[in-house]
Amino acid sequence: MTKTHHRSMKPALSGIATFFLICATLPSQQSNTAATSDFATKVLPILKESCYGCHSGNRPVGGLRLDARSFAMRAITPGNAKDSRIVHRLEGLDNEPQMPFGMPALTTPQIEAIKTWIDRGAQWPEALAGEEHWSYLKPIKPAPPAVKDDKWSRNPIDRFVLARLEKEGLHPSPEATKETLIRRLSLDLIGLPPTPEETEAFVKDTRPDADDRLVDKLLASDRYGERWARLWLDLARYADSNGYEKDERRSMWPYRDWVIKALNNNMHFDQFTIEQVAGDMLPQASEQQKIATGFLRNSMFNGEGGVDPEENNWNIQLDRATTVSTTFLGATIGCAECHDHKFDPYTQKQFYSMVAFFNNAEFTKSSTPLTEPTLDLPDAAQTSRRDALNAEIKTWQAKLNDDSDAAKERQKAWEQSILDAEKQWQPLHPDRAQSTGGSTLTINADGSVLASGTNPDADTYTIKARIDQAKVPLREITAFRLEALPDPSLPRGGPGRDYYGNFMIRDVKIDGVSIKETAMDDNSGIGSQGPGKKFPQVWVVDVSKEENNQRLPRQMVLIPAAPAKLTGTIRITIAQATDSGHQGIGRFRLSVTDSPAPKRIVEVTAVLRPLLNNQRTKQQDTQMAMRYRNQAIELLPIRNAIKDLQAQVQALGIPTTLVMSENTTVTHPGATIRIRGSFTSKAGDVEASIPSFLGTLPADQPQNRLALAKWLVSRDNPLTARVAVNHIWETYFGRGIVETSEDFGTQGSRPSHPELLDWLATTFMDSGWDIKAMHRLIVTSATYRQDSKATPELIEKDPANILLSRGARFRVEAEMVRDITLSASGLLSSKIGGPSVFPYQPNGVWELPYEKDSDNWVISQGDDRYRRGLYTFIRRAAPYPAATVFDATSREYCTPRRNHTDTPLQALTTLNDPSFFEAAQSMAKRVLTVKDKMDYAFQLATSRKPNPSELALLNTSLETERRYFKTHKKEAEAVANKPDPELAAWTMISRDLLNLDETLTRH
Repeated sequence: MTKTHHRSMKPALSGIATFFLICATLPSQQSNTAATSDFATKVLPILKESCYGCHSGNRPVGGLRLDARSFAMRAITPGNAKDSRIVHRLEGLDNEPQMPFGMPALTTPQIEAIKTWIDRGAQWPEALAGEEHWSYLKPIKPAPPAVKDDKWSRNPIDRFVLARLEKEGLHPSPEATKETLIRRLSLDLIGLPPTPEETEAFVKDTRPDADDRLVDKLLASDRYGERWARLWLDLARYADSNGYEKDERRSMWPYRDWVIKALNNNMHFDQFTIEQVAGDMLPQASEQQKIATGFLRNSMFNGEGGVDPEENNWNIQLDRATTVSTTFLGATIGCAECHDHKFDPYTQKQFYSMVAFFNNAEFTKSSTPLTEPTLDLPDAAQTSRRDALNAEIKTWQAKLNDDSDAAKERQKAWEQSILDAEKQWQPLHPDRAQSTGGSTLTINADGSVLASGTNPDADTYTIKARIDQAKVPLREITAFRLEALPDPSLPRGGPGRDYYGNFMIRDVKIDGVSIKETAMDDNSGIGSQGPGKKFPQVWVVDVSKEENNQRLPRQMVLIPAAPAKLTGTIRITIAQATDSGHQGIGRFRLSVTDSPAPKRIVEVTAVLRPLLNNQRTKQQDTQMAMRYRNQAIELLPIRNAIKDLQAQVQALGIPTTLVMSENTTVTHPGATIRIRGSFTSKAGDVEASIPSFLGTLPADQPQNRLALAKWLVSRDNPLTARVAVNHIWETYFGRGIVETSEDFGTQGSRPSHPELLDWLATTFMDSGWDIKAMHRLIVTSATYRQDSKATPELIEKDPANILLSRGARFRVEAEMVRDITLSASGLLSSKIGGPSVFPYQPNGVWELPYEKDSDNWVISQGDDRYRRGLYTFIRRAAPYPAATVFDATSREYCTPRRNHTDTPLQALTTLNDPSFFEAAQSMAKRVLTVKDKMDYAFQLATSRKPNPSELALLNTSLETERRYFKTHKKEAEAVANKPDPELAAWTMISRDLLNLDETLTRH
């Protein structure tokens, strides 16, 4: 299909789908009930499944849209199915292909359902004649509807819910018990269960405002920010590593702590949004406002070798645009990266205009991937010590950068020593050169060896060479040199034999000599190991890094552990492999020296060597001076002093975090459209702007990231308030008013209570975007306080609790599973914030290809081992298994809602994972300190006392465990860490209680 951009025609949106929403909320006694009911329950599902794939959105096949009323009616004759063109096509009449094309034909009952609806008038209320999708219209605050049982309502939320229930002939469920209510409120507001003491105090509190007091207490708790930060961090794709294959660590925890603090301080949502999207651009931006922009910096970062820095940077900007759009707009705008959105009015041009807002970030450009700013966050003591050390570094750096005449003379002498160093090397003359891979090795007059003929994937050269002591006598060999030389007979001039002239050497062995270290010149390319590295090692030469396609010689110096006393013939083996696609070395030469400073030969690169002591440009002078200062032996003490001071600064452990910074030289950022999303296929340029169908930014201010942030939380934006309150509602009820919280577009779910959604959104804005006020409003409603028990009638009429006919019941989130267990056990640390921690994790999870030895999961000690799940280190390539099994995400991308699964792995984790078993052991010790042990244990797990039948069953189990462990002392010791049958028995009972559905379920 040819891609076009819609610029002049305003796209029509989903009228039929909107109709489904409205007709689902209308009374069953309304006029034309049969026609509307047929459409909602029978016709629309058929259209969505079999027709919308081709006949919906902005570019429908044949110009026929069946998701919009005015377009659909072109193929429908209301009251006359026989003459309706849609029926003809579905039945394959008029000698035309039967629809749906390329899919199974509709069944006879399906076609009859459509015909019946049409014959009944194809009812479509006039009120829905407009084609604009509901979520793109600004919310208008509706009046709470009248209800029959107004005594049930505690606030306006309840009237919207009750009105819907009454229309369906249902009644709300009774209020939950006080034990259930305090547990529900505690889990929802602070993410932790109440203690038995808190539960009993609340049950006994008969004051009329006891419930409100509890809500206020929980909202004021510092634990509130931790609980609600977890949900935001999924949207922000917060993690402690960069992602992708290499997945190196990053320091981002100050951003996580900023979110916790902002929520605890009840930063209103408009400011909360502006600081995260553009805090660095606010006037006199504070340190905390800069930290907030970590929201954007949470993008994955590809630091692997061979990555195109520009493309990597571009992918980061795409991620930021889609994250902001998903988080605040509930928009699937990322679908327009390659083409105009098929179902919503986002064009490809509009997508890249959104990307442009983020394409003006400041970064450092170098040979490595583009690097954006890092903010140091020292405390007062660290600041003082760092400043003192930096002052010392500055003094030493001034000595190193000495530009006096005396320093220039010393540099000139150093340059001469480099030239003289060449004379101190004696080439070896090979007597024999062999290849195990079948290459032809030719020995040249200058002692170099040239490979030709067969070019195997892997090869090993064996060279036997003589030291001509008569010509140049050597006292002791202090180093060997392997030169890689260009040659016109090699691919692209060499010095390697692969297509580009590259090569890879795996190892170099010299009979009778132990190599201590190696040194290469800077022209050795990607993958070479620097000075001080030991064999076995890789020497990779990548000629793509050369300027102007030069082919330069390279050299590697091999220094033995002790000077070698060799005479006669030397046997040298050069092993080569092609793990990275390179092949063998093409032309090389071997030489030896007895110089006390053998590495001097590689202190200047082949590029600079011709410039030694010659006329140079100013730039070349600067390059040579830098080389002298970085390499000269006489300056080594100064360099070491600087290195030591820098190490002391590093040892201070000053925390850092990633932040945004805007390129202020550009006031109206832009971006380039990429054809079909391909980075290399550039089309026209666009400037930053919001999708036109959602409005425009004020013309009197720069069209930049700050303007975008302010628009996101303005009343001119129809989406953000709806999306935000929907996220909050989803957390309390397990399902948003719009179930697809990630998609408020035409293909997303329609609101179950559309007027309630708009009332909440407008109330949220009217409150000044007060987040805690919204929480208080919801949790003090009668809707929230309902018991979660489902009667047969409710299961039949409202199986998924969409109508909110009862309290919500669902398993708690992954992090909360751990938190509940730690809380009940008494192990939970009260520490808030700080670097991420490392609780128990199975061995081998972190066996990453790049960091097998140096970056291991080291279990935290002390209280850090028992921190809340929010603080567990998140490595994107290897997420924490005990959280993943409970549907935690890898945080690679913005995730508005998590999947919900129930698998045996979850039970195996909570029964056997060391963290959970240790919690059971600790809980048992806690229980043994009280009088009514079983009641207390049950309360720790469920926040209520057991009923008589539960108590009897638990006591029977306890006696069984006691009898077993009294006769199995070794097993008792294995369970309780000491031969104590009573403690072992209570450990097993505690483990059972911590694994009850009721313990891990939010009622």
